[in-house]
Amino acid sequence: MSTTKIYSNFAVSNMNMQSKLIISTTTELVRISPTKIVYISSDGNYSTLMQVDGELRILSHQLGQIEKMIETQLRNDSNNFIRIGKSLIINRAYIYYINVAKQKLILSDAATFNYSVPASREALKQLKDLVEKEMK
Repeated sequence: MSTTKIYSNFAVSNMNMQSKLIISTTTELVRISPTKIVYISSDGNYSTLMQVDGELRILSHQLGQIEKMIETQLRNDSNNFIRIGKSLIINRAYIYYINVAKQKLILSDAATFNYSVPASREALKQLKDLVEKEMK
């Protein structure tokens, strides 16, 4: 393979990385399209990333660190994610059902997956208000 070809492949690969969230540790690297992330929940010093295909990834980063990665790496696309309380970041594209009184939030694509995630009443009320404001 020629040097030019390697550089050309690198450049194409580098352009595609701009639409990916990259979470790296000393031993792992996760590179994922934002549309493949349903939610990220806090688990102490770790976080759990749920993908649309049902795969869970345990990440050795706190939720606040991941929130900063989303903001810096995804820039304009970072507004696709919403922090819900202290323990949850959701992909707003998958908000399917909110019931404040029952403290129930369902994230779904209405076809292949359906995840119920816990959230406080106050957080759900704020989320419901936000979604309603976006409709106007």
